[in-house]
Amino acid sequence: MADSNLAGSPCHGRDEETSARDGFDKIYEVFWLNVFGPKLVESVGRERVLSTPAHLVEELPNGSVLLVLWPTAAGFASDEARVAQARAHVHLRPDLDFDTVLRTLRERSAALVPVEPRFHPDVAPFLSRLPDVFAISERQRKIAELNTFRPPEPEEWLPVALSSDVENPERVLTSYGDLSEGLVAALHTKVPSIMDATPESLTDLDFHFWRENFPERYKRDLIDGHTAPAVGAYLGGILVRRLGGTWVPRQRLEESQVRVGQRVWLPFLRARRYMHSRQSLLDSSLTQFFREAERHRA
Repeated sequence: MADSNLAGSPCHGRDEETSARDGFDKIYEVFWLNVFGPKLVESVGRERVLSTPAHLVEELPNGSVLLVLWPTAAGFASDEARVAQARAHVHLRPDLDFDTVLRTLRERSAALVPVEPRFHPDVAPFLSRLPDVFAISERQRKIAELNTFRPPEPEEWLPVALSSDVENPERVLTSYGDLSEGLVAALHTKVPSIMDATPESLTDLDFHFWRENFPERYKRDLIDGHTAPAVGAYLGGILVRRLGGTWVPRQRLEESQVRVGQRVWLPFLRARRYMHSRQSLLDSSLTQFFREAERHRA
């Protein structure tokens, strides 16, 4: 599967319409295991196909030909297997250059070499879940990219709290609770841990919103008017519940704060920036925000 993806199968550089029309009109690639249909075998030449240098060449009852290039699938990306693959391909396609084919195959093998994850510790729980979303052929490259990612330091905090300017703090705090409960009600099926209100719940939310490409998939008025405020209320609630924080409500939602230790944090402002784009879900993750607040709790 990984090798097939790297080779651009099944289109092999053709647009979808051309690929659907022409199908496998010639041998674009050979892999560890291949079955060539009768029509393709006749097009290439049955004698040529049956004389392919390979681990196993077997003519099937319907006129197809089974071609196995290497004894085991596990070794398909080894250099020896790539040399055998290049020889078979050039045998079946004499118009191709062996060195060029082999160089391409070696590049594909290099793309599959495991890369050790070395993610930034503040966002490692979030980033570690992203590679599995990508095709197998892209995962190692994606891990290497994420290893270099360094999230900006959170700016949504103040050294001194703004005093509350609301007439009825209890009613405002109840409205924050309603916003948070609305988020839980909307997402508890897709993100079951949201009901636990833990730091891990924030990471699960990060991954959910990123995987869904939520900021760019849904209408901006829905996000700004409903989702971002609900995320801010939920985030602030976790700072209160898990870090012993205290709400300092303000008339302007983005000025509302949670006091934790010597700092006051602005969860609604963080949520608005967080919901700006898919990239901002990484740059302004909920996971990192909580860890930064936790670090300054004392």
